[in-house]
Amino acid sequence: MSDILANPPQGLSVHPIAGRIGAEIRGIQLGADLPAEVQKFIRAAWLKYKVIFFRGQQHLDDEQQEGLVSLFGQAGVQHPTAHTKAGTKLILELDSKRGGRANSWHTDVTFVDAYPKASILRGVTIPAAGGDTVWANTHTAYQDLSPELQQLAENLWAVHTNEYDYAAYKPKATAEALKQYQEVFTSTVYETEHPVVHVHPETGEKHLLLGHFFKNFVGIPAGEGRRIFEVLQNHVIRLENTVRWRWQEGDVAIWDNRATQHYAIDDYGDAHRVVRRVTVAGEAPFAVDGRRSHTRSKVSKGQAVNDESAANQTAA
Repeated sequence: MSDILANPPQGLSVHPIAGRIGAEIRGIQLGADLPAEVQKFIRAAWLKYKVIFFRGQQHLDDEQQEGLVSLFGQAGVQHPTAHTKAGTKLILELDSKRGGRANSWHTDVTFVDAYPKASILRGVTIPAAGGDTVWANTHTAYQDLSPELQQLAENLWAVHTNEYDYAAYKPKATAEALKQYQEVFTSTVYETEHPVVHVHPETGEKHLLLGHFFKNFVGIPAGEGRRIFEVLQNHVIRLENTVRWRWQEGDVAIWDNRATQHYAIDDYGDAHRVVRRVTVAGEAPFAVDGRRSHTRSKVSKGQAVNDESAANQTAA
């Protein structure tokens, strides 16, 4: 990995943005038909920097953005509950005029077991000011823990769900946004058990797996668990673990969803913001002892799906 980053394909360069996470790649026009060496370079940078950015990709349309999932050698997947954009197979459109303001720290779709490997986000309509996105490195967050806290975290399992206190996270949400959350996002309610520390399948690094889909720790009373969660989560979002991206129309951000949390900053008032996302299929993460995450319940329209069936669900 380090060899190709030190000697990139002709015309390409990588520029770190923050000390622990994030880099911009220059000299490239993204597409599904890039040479193998360029694809290898992109994947190496993505693994090292956790999130990579590309300016000036206005040539991409929805179909071409969907084609970028091939860079990672796996299929793209739809969101398990939200609707895809009309006329597309995989695009999830986040439109600020339709409730698309995800202003809380999270890793995408951790309420299922095999949550996405990678997310590919394209800036379509960007406010003149505000609307930045921030990413956090969950590996350096783990490294910052004391040995005693690392040991505690490695023995913890947590329940993640898409049914959470929406109003607490978004106290200024419109009635339309609340209705969409209730009728669409939680049309099927998932509960999944994840290890709080998982081992990255490609780098071997240990990462904290938390974020706003967290519900409770397995076997720990809710009050005590919430305080433990806050200690660990606060390590993730310390400023030294983060990178902030100022969007321009045509920008593309690709992040390792197994290695990061992110936060879309809702500071642009009534200005219009539209970004479009596709995700790459992932696999259930595993703990330091080798045990895998599992979806323990999936409830849709009052019907429960048993653990074995739910655990086989794929998600975006």
